[in-house]
Parts: sequence; structure tokens; C-alpha cells
Amino acid sequence: MNRRSIPLALFAALALFAAAQNAWSDTNFTTILKHIDQLNDFTTDFSSVFTVVAEKPGEDPSVTQAQIFRRDAKKQFLIVILDPEAQRGQGYLQVDNNLWFYDPQSREFSHSSLKENFQSSDAKNSDFNQQSLAQDYTVSASEEGTLGVYPVYILTLKATNNEVTYPSMKIWVRKDLDLLLKAEDYSLSGRLMRTAYYPNYIKVGERYVPSRMLFIDNLNPGNKTQVTLTNPSVAALPDYLFTKAYLQRVNR
Repeated sequence: MNRRSIPLALFAALALFAAAQNAWSDTNFTTILKHIDQLNDFTTDFSSVFTVVAEKPGEDPSVTQAQIFRRDAKKQFLIVILDPEAQRGQGYLQVDNNLWFYDPQSREFSHSSLKENFQSSDAKNSDFNQQSLAQDYTVSASEEGTLGVYPVYILTLKATNNEVTYPSMKIWVRKDLDLLLKAEDYSLSGRLMRTAYYPNYIKVGERYVPSRMLFIDNLNPGNKTQVTLTNPSVAALPDYLFTKAYLQRVNR
């Protein structure tokens, strides 16, 4: 081998090594996204009560309490508003690929979207549904860091479809358990829209669900929403819950 061929051989070896490392990283982070989804994907039915406290500057906090029912195996979910009195009986029902909102005052259903805000708060309807990060996003950048006392992966995600709530995200993932601790949600133009924190989790069976979530509106300073989850259950749910007929009679 002559002297000129040695640098070329070294360059080729380094290029192959870099390609292998990049391929490993892509596979590794995709696996992490799948694990995050798996930890929140219930093979049994799931239900809980959650309390949503929305705060806006100059206004009294608004408090909404609701019950959620999920059947992840069929991608069904139902939310029924329990309080305040004025909204009691309102609900959100996902059937197939449709999300319906029901108003007991008008007794009418209207199309809603997972992208819409829940009851004028900073939470989105999608925040209460089964998540699918591995299916909806690819990892475009990664780094390591810490968040509080936890070592984390910091991953930048780009959407693979137009159905997601946000086309771009940056997430902080706890290394030891693959739990999502923080997320920054961005618009298509790259503007920071919302910051979400997941400081507390509870284990339900073999799954983890956030027992407290905090959403910060980055477009309207001072607007924030805290969601607290209580009474989680994986008891089997009756089929009639996931129907329009149930919503129509639940508050009669």
C-alpha cells in the first residue's frame, strides 16, 4: 500500500464507522420512542378522573373535573365532564377516526379534533389520548443532558404526517425508565407554542401514566394549566360506554 492510499483507507474506515454510529443512534432512539408509547399503551381498559385548573392573568382560575375512559386496543376514548355544573354532561367521544363533542344543552354532536384545546385550557384533547410518538415522529437530532436530578436524552422530533397536534417537538426523556419529563411544542415555522412538564408518574399495572401535567402557553405569558389524575383503574369497561347513545343519556 502506498502512502497516498493510507489516508484514503483511513477516511473510508472513519466514514463507515460514522455511518454505523448514526444507524445505531437512529435505531436506538426509535426504540426509545416505542418504549415511551408502550409504557402508556394499555392492553386492558383504563379509566381515571382528572382535574384541570386553567389560569389566566387577571382572571379567577377555572376548574374542570372529568372522567376519562380509554380502550387503546380499539383506539377508543371517552371524556365526560363532571364539573362545573354548567358543563356537566358535555363529552368527547372518539369513534374510529372521528372525534365528537356532545353538548347536552343542544343535544347535538359536532366534530372536534385532537388538536383543539380542552375546555379553553392549555391542555389539548390529544393530551388525554393514547400517544404514538414512534409512529408520528422521527428523531432529527439528539443530545444528552440533565433535567433536575435525572440524566436525560434530549430528542428533536419531526412529524411524519399532518394528523399530529404539533409538527415539531423537543422532548426530555428520563434515561433509566424512558419516561417523558418535558416537551416543547413547535409550529411549522419553528415558533415555540407550548411547554409541557410531566413531574409525577404513577404505575398502573405494568404501565406508567403521568399523575400531574403542567402546560405553559408560550404565546400568552401567564397562561398555564395543571392537570392532576386520580383514581386510575384498569377494570374492564362495558362496550356501551364508547357510544353516542351513552353520552346522550349519561346526564339525564
